[in-house]
Amino acid sequence: MAEYFVFEIAESLLGKLASNLYEEISRAFDLYEDVKSFRDTMSIVKGVLLDAEEKKDKKHGLREWLRQIQNVCLDAEDVLDGFECQNLRKQVLKASGTTSMKVNHLFSSSNSLVFRFRMAWQIKNVTRRLDKIAADGNKFGLERIVFYHSPMQRREMTYSHVDASGVIGREKEKEEIIKILMQPHPRGDGYGDQNVCVIPIVGIGGLGKTTLAKLVFNDKRMDDLFQLKMWVCISDDFNLRQIIIKIINSDSDPTISVVPQESMNNLDIEQLQSRLRHKLSCQKYLLVLDDVWNDNRAKWIELKDLIKVGALGSKIIVTTRSNSIASMMGTVPSYVLEGLSVENCLSLFLKWAFREGEEKEHPNLVDIGKEIVKKCRGVLLAVKTSGSSLFSIFDSERWEIMRDHELWNLKQQEDDILPSLKLSYDQMPSYLRHCFAFFSLYPKDFGFTSAEIANFWATLGLLRSPFGSQKIENVGKLYINELHSRSFLEDFEDFGTVYYFKLHDLVHDLSLYVAKEEFLMVNSHTSNIPKQVRHISVVENDSLSHTLFPKSRGVRTIIFPVDGVGVGSESLLETWIKRYKYLRHLDLSNSTFETLPNSIAKLEHLRAFSLDNNCKIKRLPNSFCKLQNLEMLSLRRCLGLETLPKGLGMLISLRKLYITTKQSILSEDDFATLNNLHTLIFEYCDNLKFLFQGAEAQLSSLEVLIIQSCGSLESLPLHILPKLHVLIVTRCVMLNLSLNSETAIQRLKMKYLHIEQCPRQQTLPEWIQAAANTLRTLIILNCHCLEVLPEWLSTLTQLKMLHIVNCPQLLDFPSNMHCLRALEDLIIDGYPELGRKCEPRSGEYWSFIAHIKCVSIGKTRKMKLLFQMLSRLGLNCTQ
Repeated sequence: MAEYFVFEIAESLLGKLASNLYEEISRAFDLYEDVKSFRDTMSIVKGVLLDAEEKKDKKHGLREWLRQIQNVCLDAEDVLDGFECQNLRKQVLKASGTTSMKVNHLFSSSNSLVFRFRMAWQIKNVTRRLDKIAADGNKFGLERIVFYHSPMQRREMTYSHVDASGVIGREKEKEEIIKILMQPHPRGDGYGDQNVCVIPIVGIGGLGKTTLAKLVFNDKRMDDLFQLKMWVCISDDFNLRQIIIKIINSDSDPTISVVPQESMNNLDIEQLQSRLRHKLSCQKYLLVLDDVWNDNRAKWIELKDLIKVGALGSKIIVTTRSNSIASMMGTVPSYVLEGLSVENCLSLFLKWAFREGEEKEHPNLVDIGKEIVKKCRGVLLAVKTSGSSLFSIFDSERWEIMRDHELWNLKQQEDDILPSLKLSYDQMPSYLRHCFAFFSLYPKDFGFTSAEIANFWATLGLLRSPFGSQKIENVGKLYINELHSRSFLEDFEDFGTVYYFKLHDLVHDLSLYVAKEEFLMVNSHTSNIPKQVRHISVVENDSLSHTLFPKSRGVRTIIFPVDGVGVGSESLLETWIKRYKYLRHLDLSNSTFETLPNSIAKLEHLRAFSLDNNCKIKRLPNSFCKLQNLEMLSLRRCLGLETLPKGLGMLISLRKLYITTKQSILSEDDFATLNNLHTLIFEYCDNLKFLFQGAEAQLSSLEVLIIQSCGSLESLPLHILPKLHVLIVTRCVMLNLSLNSETAIQRLKMKYLHIEQCPRQQTLPEWIQAAANTLRTLIILNCHCLEVLPEWLSTLTQLKMLHIVNCPQLLDFPSNMHCLRALEDLIIDGYPELGRKCEPRSGEYWSFIAHIKCVSIGKTRKMKLLFQMLSRLGLNCTQ
């Protein structure tokens, strides 16, 4: 059943209404009382939304009421967004408006008088709708909740018993955990607790963490190793009193009597902690804390201080889904549990799908089962769910349905995989749940970059800084970090300023499960698009029918995320522009139309627009520059584009601009007014010789500059980019990065530098030293003329990541490599001789690099992910 994001939307709406911008504009257009009336009603409704969220599955009709509230809130956002549009128009008109522009504005629908009447009618309309819905809500008896804990249906409490003979494929993992338990607790590890070692087992829900802990707990060797063994399921709230009682009453020795719960309840916390410390004092114990969700470090420290009285060698095993909780509690590195092998998964699946030996009678079903198992991606509970649902069913058609459809379409019991994963989803803050739902628009196994998905969230207004003034890009990375800490992301890699990751297939199923009312990924199997859908992705070309798309005006997103899939019908585009005037994100990548209609200017709410890989379009209409709300414009690989539209500087909200053009000169004037420009990318600009030649004005907001395949480009004006953090230069055959004078660049704030296929580089440019205090990542790929690394490399005191790949002339390292004390990750690939010199212990350069935490020689998993990440950024680097 779909989730609603109504509280988050209402909170965002009220935040806007309370801002100075909305108050000033509403007063200026004599709409203050109308806006205030709506805000007052919205505040009352918001107060009961949390109670409605908690009761939506128990009270008939409450889900529909929440849907209506969400719809009116989204419609209100569309209406109020008109204020921002009007404010931006006034800014442009004031800054650069000509007489003809002002005359046109006078007779347009955006002049003050027309705007005031239109907005007044629209605000009154949404207020009237909201008043009616609020009145309807009275029949549900909802209460105002000021402080709220997300309602979360916890899993059943666990116990320590396990039938080891029924567990498949975890013997290796069991032995690895037991090996850690049998090792002495390391001293001087910086944690300060010499008497107890905490070993976290971490992984996605349903992977078998509890089962693994049970196997270890019941191993006979543990009885010899520990005087006391205790199993405590935390699962519900981290209540210190209840946990103390559970530990006191938990003992694997059946001869020890348990204190009755009634007696325990009569003891105060002082008496309880005294009994706890008495029980554990001087005892070498093994304590399992299963299913920990608490991320409050103060609570954990309070409990740890009570239980660290055991004898030296006491151990605690913690199972959790959260990397951050594991890091907070662990005194040794987390044991990250991986999925079962395909062979073990198949054995487990057959055990649940058939009676013993029965599978031999149905080899055709076993073959289908092999395909089903692959979808489970090693997750034990998913295998069990799939197998159980097919038990005693021998109809191959039913098995094929299971194979060909998503897991979320199955009927789920409380202890099946989706309810298990949804526990993690329910634990998320509401703002993160809304962002997570957008993953449902992408196909499985899609590789994401943090820059790409954070930009998507930002253009839809989903990112909010917890610290008020934090940059949107950094907020996006915070959100992604939080999803990663909850074990929702895999193949996760940090490349300095950008993350690369994928979603586990079952997590993708969960995103489909929670988002199916508002989000839809359209393919050839889609027969219609429900009118309530607001975010649409198209992943197959043969699903682009006029009749398929809804006539409702609420669609905010249309994207084409799959390479090679795009729209070729200009009439379909015209229909979308006419119908979906509140579009925020329109990605027409891989489209094949030759012209963009002038009517594109009617999409005044548009925040992101992409024409990537359209090789036929030659010009953009000048009316395009009326889209003052536009924050991201991508014209990458529009190889036929002859010139950028006139008036580009009017797009004053632009934060990200990606350009492919045949122009040889770009006007500095157009870029000088883009005061919010954060990211600028030039790709396949074959005629471009200089960037902003002779420019004096600084692009003071630009932080990311990417130049790819600009074959005529000779130099970069780094001196006008004082805040540049990321520079990626690839396949620029005429570019000599050393032309930038060292004296012209006194100081750089660069954090990430990537140089690839720049054949004129025989050594690294000396201006890199100007970023000695900030540069963290240096990647050098396919620089076939690079002969030496300079001695001054050791001045890069903050350098953490150095990747050097396919630079065949580079045979030596500078002798002072050992001075790079911050370096944590060194990858060397593409030259056997240098690789041999860096071999651990035996290589002559090993003493230079022995201090580095991770040294990789040859192709590595991280290099593979690096190339996948660069591909997602549109950089066609060769391996």
